[in-house]
Amino acid sequence: MDLHQLFILRELGERGSVAAVARAMFVSSSAVSQQLSALQRSTGVALTERRGRRLVLTPAGTALATAAASVSTAMAAAEQSVAHFHEEPAAPVSLSAFHSAGLAWFGPLISRLASPAGPTGTPIRCGDEDVARQDFPALVADYDLVIAHRLPHDPLWPQRVTVTPLLYEPLDVALHVGHPLAGRSSVSVADIADEPWIAGHPGFPLAEAVNVVAASAGHPLRIEHRINEFFVAASVVASGSAIALLPRYTMAPAPGSGLVLLPIDDLRVGRQIDVLSRPETLLRASVRRVLGELRAVAGSRTE
Repeated sequence: MDLHQLFILRELGERGSVAAVARAMFVSSSAVSQQLSALQRSTGVALTERRGRRLVLTPAGTALATAAASVSTAMAAAEQSVAHFHEEPAAPVSLSAFHSAGLAWFGPLISRLASPAGPTGTPIRCGDEDVARQDFPALVADYDLVIAHRLPHDPLWPQRVTVTPLLYEPLDVALHVGHPLAGRSSVSVADIADEPWIAGHPGFPLAEAVNVVAASAGHPLRIEHRINEFFVAASVVASGSAIALLPRYTMAPAPGSGLVLLPIDDLRVGRQIDVLSRPETLLRASVRRVLGELRAVAGSRTE
């Protein structure tokens, strides 16, 4: 089998369309289709099929695409062995994060990488990607490392990506400083069950966190606003018109913000933050260095 054709098959499975593969590889859609047809002829089984206007993988195609990922990992390991770990430490590393993580960690991470104590000479390229939970794994096709989040009861990330746990971040109740509950050290579900709420849009990781509170309360919460962006939600909370769940570490309110964060004492609510990557990506020394520094930055913010 042709390794390039296997690569294209894998890309089709992860990117979802011939056009997306063609754009990523800077070739025409017809060139991609020709390579897929050649691979199908060499295997003797149907690897793709039409589903409406889109070309998708058959079960045989999915199995071969999974094997292609293993082949790519093996090739990367072989190249690493030949180089005897003398990989270029200055190779750039790309990193994406959802907004609150990017705000909290991008700056300190870049500073650590540039300091004498950090892995100097490792350029990092950052991008913000705040997407629905199920869309995070696809980002590993465009970034070396992807900071993603999910609720603990959400489905696990797909096996095609490598998952490095970063931290568990509690979600606290955000209140205006003038709220009657703001002077407490914590609140109960009963305290907040009948308040007006801000929730995220359905499908995004933290939108379902409010449903955890509702389930514990035994009735739906009164959702007044649907806002994904934490900074916008915080501004609405600061107006005193509603409350919300905000992350404890990455969204800790600054002095004078008009907000307080209080833990819920009778319910555990939080998000799991992970770093996703392709399996072969972590064979690169520069990527491992950046991941190590990221873990140090994230850990320092929880102390």
